Amino acid sequence: MSQDIRVAVVGAGRMGYDHIRRIHERIDGARVSAVVDIDESKAIEALEGIDGAQVYTDFHKALESDSVDAVLIATPGFLHAPVLQPALEAGLPILCEKPLTPDSASAYEIVKAEVATGKKLIQVGFMRRFDGGYRTIRAAVQAGSYGELLQLDCEHINPYVLDSYTGRNLIDDTVVHEFDGVRYLTGEEIKTVRVISGKKTKHAQGELADPAKVIMETESGVLVTVSTHVTARFGYSVTTRAVFEENHISVGQDLTCPSFEPRFVDAYDQEVQAWINAISKGEHTGPSAWDGYAAAACCEAGFAALNSGNIEQVVLEEKPDLYR
Repeated sequence: MSQDIRVAVVGAGRMGYDHIRRIHERIDGARVSAVVDIDESKAIEALEGIDGAQVYTDFHKALESDSVDAVLIATPGFLHAPVLQPALEAGLPILCEKPLTPDSASAYEIVKAEVATGKKLIQVGFMRRFDGGYRTIRAAVQAGSYGELLQLDCEHINPYVLDSYTGRNLIDDTVVHEFDGVRYLTGEEIKTVRVISGKKTKHAQGELADPAKVIMETESGVLVTVSTHVTARFGYSVTTRAVFEENHISVGQDLTCPSFEPRFVDAYDQEVQAWINAISKGEHTGPSAWDGYAAAACCEAGFAALNSGNIEQVVLEEKPDLYR
């Protein structure tokens, strides 16, 4: 491996471009060695001002180039598996933007493929785990200094969403972050999910229920409420209040931004730097492939709850020893 870890970024769209600039400008110990995108012109544009990196329209060609030490996947979710599988077979460390894959069945196939390699190679891009506020709550849970965690009250507000955004996207594009965030903060799996909607804003298109509340319960009975409003117009805001037996901790209340990038820019930087640091030490950090699979399973319970109006169970396969 070269002194700097050579990263192939797959996908040169919004997130891919952002990660390319991040690695080039702010991440220590790594450089972009390849950009893969079916749109060659987009890949070339993303590499403007970055010397020494190659452009590919076929990920397998990038692997054959012998210039890749690690892979960052930033394509749409349905295109993740065709990159994850060969990257795993090549034994390369992977940072995969969420979702791991679009459904729990295909995500569990990735889990099994990783288990077959005998080591954790995949870090899933749930960047909130690297946010300072989230880490403050997690540290308090681990320390037990305020007694048991009893409840989490979360809020996820977007100024607007694309016309193509659907009711399902409320779950798999928005609340998916809370699914992983709750699992991270509590250290537990989520047992049940319920979705409740009431009066609908004039800004919501089609069947989108906006605003809405998603209610979850964890294995130990921690009650979680997520208030969503994805066409709020006034800004992007993610807040969390942790209710302990002897204290309440609130984070994010003073961080309303135009969009998610400025709200979580530090978390994204910390996420990618932690990934690179772990690779350099031959270690793994951050959300695992199991975490990606579990989030997909929570989303499926969320879809069912959205349709039924009932409390739905989260169904998980047996957790492999690699992730225990």
